[in-house]
Amino acid sequence: MEKEMRCAVFTKQRTVELQRFPIPEVEDDKILVRIEACGICTWEQRVFTGSIPAEYPLIGGHETAGRIAAVGKAVRGDWSIGQRVIVGVTLPCRSCYYCKQHEEQSCLNFNTDQVLSGQPYPGTGGFSEYMMAVPYSIFPYEHITPQEACICEPVSCVLHSVETVDPQFGDTCVIIGAGIMGLLHVQMCVKKGCLVIVTDMDEERLKLAKTMGAQYTINPHREHAEKRILELTHGRKAQAVFDTTPAAAVVEEACRYVGNTGKLMIYSGIYPNKPVQLDAHWIHKGSIQILGTANSNDRDFMRAAVMISEGILDVKPFISNVFAVENAQQALESSCQGNTFRNIITFDEQS
Repeated sequence: MEKEMRCAVFTKQRTVELQRFPIPEVEDDKILVRIEACGICTWEQRVFTGSIPAEYPLIGGHETAGRIAAVGKAVRGDWSIGQRVIVGVTLPCRSCYYCKQHEEQSCLNFNTDQVLSGQPYPGTGGFSEYMMAVPYSIFPYEHITPQEACICEPVSCVLHSVETVDPQFGDTCVIIGAGIMGLLHVQMCVKKGCLVIVTDMDEERLKLAKTMGAQYTINPHREHAEKRILELTHGRKAQAVFDTTPAAAVVEEACRYVGNTGKLMIYSGIYPNKPVQLDAHWIHKGSIQILGTANSNDRDFMRAAVMISEGILDVKPFISNVFAVENAQQALESSCQGNTFRNIITFDEQS
């Protein structure tokens, strides 16, 4: 085993530096994972650009896959050195009301500023070559590459979103945005037996949505989205609308796509955060449900790992580029251009 681990560290706005630190000794109740690959999420992009305030230095990365390097002597279970695993939710406190309800995604003490065990700086830790986690935050996977396994975290979040809305067979689902999160919603809603309509202004992404099972696509620059949805649903509009974009104006537009007794899922945070105007009478009169979700829990992660391991979902199209950790600065800059799904940082074995 190497004596030092590489870490891609946010040292200031728009700057990531490669630093080296001693590899931590595994704690008795934890598992040490050597990270092989980590995806770059929009959260890391916002930290990088400064749209999310951050205290530096900080280590990002939370879409991680690797192999078990060491198992603490008090750990129980069928774990083995070299086993391929995904590191799941590491930030929940595990002791608040919601964590004890197995709703870790809603933890009262969820904190990205904490220093995780074995990490030199605060943050989510996935841009470090080694991570330490409790066994219930680690999930086995097989049959796929570490780069594909990184997509487990987005899959788990979308799984939580779709199950929160709970669309039924034959329901119409409108998915706003054909980025990675929107297209994962497409795949899951198709498998739920729904009629899926996708709106986006990128024609290439709309074509990809069709290959993933969407029955209809709409480019709002080319046609009136609300009128087209009315036409496709014979005046009913949608039973479920998933807004996967970060724009306040889109939330207000999304309301116009929801039919009576329908549900609107606000999947993405609004950046920058702005108030949204909603018609309370419409919500009351139409029996509308406005929902939100963020992150995922252990149950979501476990099932997401099975879904990608067994090919139930196809995540290969979402791997845009792969960068060695030494090129993390370039990887972040590329991600922030807005024309990728997921750039992946890898930790190849050191010679």
